[in-house]
Amino acid sequence: MSADTITRADARTAAPAGAAMEGQAMTPQGKQRRVGDVILDVQNISLRFGGVKALTDISFNVREHEVRAIIGPNGAGKSSMLNCINGVYTPQEGKITFRGQTFSHMNSRQVAEMGVARTFQNLALFKGMSVIDNLMTGRNLKMKTNIFQQAIRYGAAEREEVAHRAFVERIIDFLEIQAWRKTPVGRLPYGLQKRVDLGRALAMEPQVLLLDEPMAGMNVEEKQDMCRFILDVNDEFGTTIVLIEHDMGVVMDISDRVVVLDYGKKIGDGTPEEVRTNPDVISAYLGTSH
Repeated sequence: MSADTITRADARTAAPAGAAMEGQAMTPQGKQRRVGDVILDVQNISLRFGGVKALTDISFNVREHEVRAIIGPNGAGKSSMLNCINGVYTPQEGKITFRGQTFSHMNSRQVAEMGVARTFQNLALFKGMSVIDNLMTGRNLKMKTNIFQQAIRYGAAEREEVAHRAFVERIIDFLEIQAWRKTPVGRLPYGLQKRVDLGRALAMEPQVLLLDEPMAGMNVEEKQDMCRFILDVNDEFGTTIVLIEHDMGVVMDISDRVVVLDYGKKIGDGTPEEVRTNPDVISAYLGTSH
């Protein structure tokens, strides 16, 4: 990452000594950002596919308003962990508590209705649809009128659609993609498609946003932009972020805490500095420096 990247570390360095108290972090604008109580608690999750163990007794928590990273080598179980959190997979053991409500068997729609949104490593956008129409699909759970009313766009359905489109337009402005709002997503460069994917998740107005390798395949410039948007979502909207990312420069710069998986087991958990100096993490993932 270059010196121009907007990072949490930059913000902390720019803040006066002693400005951030316990339970607080600094935003890129130098304001205090309070990290709250535990909003998501993952307890003793184990997941198996036949005789293959994908996750073994994984426990960690996520605090409100923080950026929580999950790292590990390929095949460590990171995406499987996100799939358990958002209801795609049902673990054989363990439970997940979200805002005091514990569940072990929830489908992805129920989890989304609770306020958890997700982006995927492989883009699942509607390539033939415009940017604004892709973002509108993220408003589906917010729509109250029935399909018939929406089809004829009459009365309450028309007013509802206008309100949802106004909300989506604000996301388009936030992500700086106004110039492509009516462009079919399939015609956009990869970096912009990833931004649209983020926008669709934001359209759900999530309390917790799960990001699966949001910067995979991006060049340095695109990564800088995505870092900025992730931090702005966290700082300005107060959205709690849980992300998987392979770029260690990104993870160490923008994360408040990091959990490390290896072969489906947790081998580290703590602040970026604690994880960076953890011998087990160095041996399994980061590599030994000379």
